[in-house]
Amino acid sequence: MTALPFLAGYPDSLLSQVRTLIAQQRLGPWLAQKYPPQRHEIQSDKALFAYIQELKQQHMKSAPPLSGVSYDSKINVVKHALGLHLTHSRVQGGRLKSKSSIQIASLFREAPAPFLRMIAVHELAHLRHKEHDKAFYQLCCHMEPDYHQLELDLRLYLTQQSLERTA
Repeated sequence: MTALPFLAGYPDSLLSQVRTLIAQQRLGPWLAQKYPPQRHEIQSDKALFAYIQELKQQHMKSAPPLSGVSYDSKINVVKHALGLHLTHSRVQGGRLKSKSSIQIASLFREAPAPFLRMIAVHELAHLRHKEHDKAFYQLCCHMEPDYHQLELDLRLYLTQQSLERTA
């Protein structure tokens, strides 16, 4: 039986379908058809910052400003995450100052653009909601109506990438 660490928590019926696709070597072609392997334009930290600022301006105008956005090559290995929303607080005089930043795993430089958008939306939603609760996912779906499908497809993409690395 194929281990599917990126799909933990999904129903057995779905996992069975994924295992069948893997056994028949159809997962990769299915993903390539749905998300053609073309490189998106958002390759630099500066371009990523502009992209996320545009999403923020479109959907979350009143959210606190971002002090930085960057790709991070260590995030996947060290944090076992795909993106991070960080808040830094410091005392300045008699006031507490807070800055927020977003780091996104560098694997999204090569991933299809819809997956980059999904993770950007996910990390932006953390500006308002720290926990992965109902309100958090409602905000994600407001910013990206196909959020849940993209999240599943991203997990399938990561599964396929993992299989290709171990083959």
